[in-house]
Amino acid sequence: MARWQPDAPGRLAAAALDLFEEHGYENTTVIEIAERAGLTKSTFFRYFPDKREVLFDKDAVTGLLAEGIASAPPAAGPLDAVADALDALGRTFFTADRREFSRRRQAVLNANTELREREALKRIDLTASMIEALKRRGVPGLTACVAAKLGTLVWEIAYDQWIDTNNSEGFGPLARQALAEVRAAGAVR
Repeated sequence: MARWQPDAPGRLAAAALDLFEEHGYENTTVIEIAERAGLTKSTFFRYFPDKREVLFDKDAVTGLLAEGIASAPPAAGPLDAVADALDALGRTFFTADRREFSRRRQAVLNANTELREREALKRIDLTASMIEALKRRGVPGLTACVAAKLGTLVWEIAYDQWIDTNNSEGFGPLARQALAEVRAAGAVR
């Protein structure tokens, strides 16, 4: 693969995923990832601080969630704004062409404690991003916190269903369905 080809971060992530599957996360080096992608070690570090980060595109997801919440209709309540953000995530990030990569990625994460811990930290960051985006909409702090945490729960449920090999539904509809279930569960007395 020539060094001039576009999408170095994507190429590095794909190479890392292949190598993690082939040799295990612990047995793969940054140099091997860079070489598999047709890049240099310094290029790897231009995009990622370490090999743990290569499978996490937190900034893209965080930005999409914040933009989705900000662009929700002014009359939308906090959970509806979060739902709009999850819809946007489904349209632009969790697309059909990323589903297989995401399935494989999750299998690698599930097989490694260090990566599962990193994933948990990233989800905390996503929740914090949603809280801040909701506050910027004028949602009171506690309400923003509850809506964002419920949004993270909805995201987790929808994501798990979306990567399931027995499911072909899009991420957005799955998130809306999960939100309906969360709301129904909250109404149970």
